[in-house]
Amino acid sequence: MPRKHFRRFLPHRDAIRANRYMARLDTWGTWLHHPNLWHLNRGSVAGGVAIGLFAGMVPGPLQMLTAVLLAVPLKKNLPVALLTTFYTNPFTIVPLYLLAFGFGRFLLGAGHHPVVVEPYEWDWAHWIDSTEALMHWTLALGKPLAVGLAALALTLAAAGYFAVQLSWRVYVVLAWRARARRRRRG
Repeated sequence: MPRKHFRRFLPHRDAIRANRYMARLDTWGTWLHHPNLWHLNRGSVAGGVAIGLFAGMVPGPLQMLTAVLLAVPLKKNLPVALLTTFYTNPFTIVPLYLLAFGFGRFLLGAGHHPVVVEPYEWDWAHWIDSTEALMHWTLALGKPLAVGLAALALTLAAAGYFAVQLSWRVYVVLAWRARARRRRRG
């Protein structure tokens, strides 16, 4: 991929080590200083995208923490993993959860009785009650949602990993061919 373009946005290893907040995390030893956490290579970026897509389906505000806790020990690109979690946002979370619910119902098969849940309506005048009602509504979705979230997270992670691997490979092959054409002309 165009590493030169993206490299200017990534922090340099020495800048990371010199950061006072990162120095506090030095209790993790050299874990945060592993080259794959910060460099752009095919395996690290593909793993970072997969981790970010997986962590993005984690409910609640734990998505970035999940991305960090997976990327650091697996030694995959940390900034890519963190940025990829942003595919879940207030505009995409409802369609993704509906997709996960449908996916979960599909995976559970015909033996699972469909859940009948009344549509949920938010009332800003009584937002505390609405938040509690939203939680009960979400829990009523139950097993299909839980199975669907896990399955969709794994599916998105696998698809993202292989998409990055394939696109990186295609880019490299096209660059090789372009370089060969330039050499033949010159």
